[in-house]
Amino acid sequence: MSDFSVGSLALYKVRPARVVAIGDKIEIELEGGKIKRVREKDVRLLHPGPCRSLAELEPLEADIAESWELLDGERVPLAELAELIFGDYTPATAWATWLHVADGLYFEGGPESIGARPLEQVEADRAAREKKAAARAAWQGMIERLKRGEMAEGDRKALAEVERVALNAAGSSRILEALGVSVSAENAHALLNRVGYWPLEFNPHPLRFGLEMSEPRLAPSPLPDEPRRDLTGLEAWAIDDEGNTDPDDAISFDGERLWVHVADVAALVAPDSELDLEARARGANQYLPETTVHMLPVALTEQLGLGLHETSPALSIGFRVDEDGGLSDIEITPSRVRVTRLSYAEAERCLDSGPLARIEELTRRYCARREANGAARIDLPEVSVRVVDGEVLVRPLPRLRARDLVTDAMLMAGEAVARFALANDLPMPFATQPPPSSDERPASGDLVAMYAFRRNFKPSRAQTQPEPHAGLGLEVYTRATSPLRRYLDLVAHQQLRAFLRGEEPLDLAAITERVGASEALSGLIRKAERLSNQHWKLIKLKREPAWNAEAVVVERNDKRATLLVPSLALEARLRLQAPLAPGDRVRVACREVDIPALEARLKVLG
Repeated sequence: MSDFSVGSLALYKVRPARVVAIGDKIEIELEGGKIKRVREKDVRLLHPGPCRSLAELEPLEADIAESWELLDGERVPLAELAELIFGDYTPATAWATWLHVADGLYFEGGPESIGARPLEQVEADRAAREKKAAARAAWQGMIERLKRGEMAEGDRKALAEVERVALNAAGSSRILEALGVSVSAENAHALLNRVGYWPLEFNPHPLRFGLEMSEPRLAPSPLPDEPRRDLTGLEAWAIDDEGNTDPDDAISFDGERLWVHVADVAALVAPDSELDLEARARGANQYLPETTVHMLPVALTEQLGLGLHETSPALSIGFRVDEDGGLSDIEITPSRVRVTRLSYAEAERCLDSGPLARIEELTRRYCARREANGAARIDLPEVSVRVVDGEVLVRPLPRLRARDLVTDAMLMAGEAVARFALANDLPMPFATQPPPSSDERPASGDLVAMYAFRRNFKPSRAQTQPEPHAGLGLEVYTRATSPLRRYLDLVAHQQLRAFLRGEEPLDLAAITERVGASEALSGLIRKAERLSNQHWKLIKLKREPAWNAEAVVVERNDKRATLLVPSLALEARLRLQAPLAPGDRVRVACREVDIPALEARLKVLG
């Protein structure tokens, strides 16, 4: 321990230390006055002293490059290097010299032997340090801009990490942490809006669920030349919302049977073909206000859509509707049909006379049977939300007889397919739903009771075992009228086609696999569509500061109420400032819109 004495300057780890006592161990004083007893091997001598105070130690300015050049090829102890750099060897210059050695740019070694680093290493490290310093400055500049709600064009690359959080593709972000913002998709979305990385209109919701947003690019094959029943002599109508681009079902009546004609997609999409795998990976069409993302190539819809050509190939499902609303004499056949396209409004004008009036009579009979079996109707406001040339168009969907007619005709076809499959031991994806938790049915038009009643329903699901669909009032049901738009409808058609052609259908295990894949995707698609509709409704409110509308209080909980705005089919929460009860109607305006949170905060007028 002869090298150390009381007052010596030592190096302890990377910190300066002053020796204050020497015994079986060395007692040192650290910065801040802390005293510590250490072994001799734990400290290294920088200066024999006396060092009166660690406060005397501080970085000193000097021309380090010149000293580095003078040392060229030699190795010297710390004392000589301190004299070379500062012209003196004191505790202060010893510590300042050691800081330069520890910095590692120009020198290397320990207090006993220090050498100059080679030129190429110095230049490489200097360049790396300058690059790091520039990156730190750029980072800090970006953080300051973001705090002000600004963004430079060069910030976009770094902000991609925030975008990944906003799209649920990442769970961490250095930028959000640096801004003191908790990491969440909503907060990331808000930041990207605030700085202009995303325009306010950008809809992230389908991407958050990992849904495919590009169109399928596979080319369909020509339609095979095969026998088809000629039903072109029957008047057939494809009735859809105005602007519909994928008509895949139509209805006819031949005086005895009601016919539901469905686009014969399975004629071109065989199980496990490229088109089938593409459709399975997508699950269904996505109907977003700003676009439609198709499950199958648009060219296939153009080829098979009913009413898009003079005649169309179809899979036709025919059945009699008995006096009690039951279905009998079910027939399913590949066909060729001639279809006229109508909007619901056009069809509504044809319901008081003619063939559509007769079809409505049959569908009402069927609906009465379903209602007697417990079918329930959720009679809450519905709207169509579309974005056309950047404008958000929200159109209420009125309760039309024509819409009810088509709904029941499609349910008939689904029940007929299910019964046909059971009668022929044909594996099939069935749609089922457990009964609601309450059998009480609210009166039509009672929004408060209907809002509460909706909560009684359990989700419908697809499965391979036939069970009742309580919400529809059907003992057995299969979705089979939208094979252009829903994958399990296509699977049902593939099964029917195989059976009708005398081929081997998919077995139960294959159907089960397809049901599992489709159910997972269809749930995500429904959520993405619902959240996208909400997003664009809020964009409309944001753009229309003078907006106001009537709202109905549908639920109250202490000092908060849930309002339903029928004109937008919009639910919003309201902190009550005045006494309101469920069923009260009030005029509301928009106090604030939070696009990332998908919330509209309303205020009562007057």
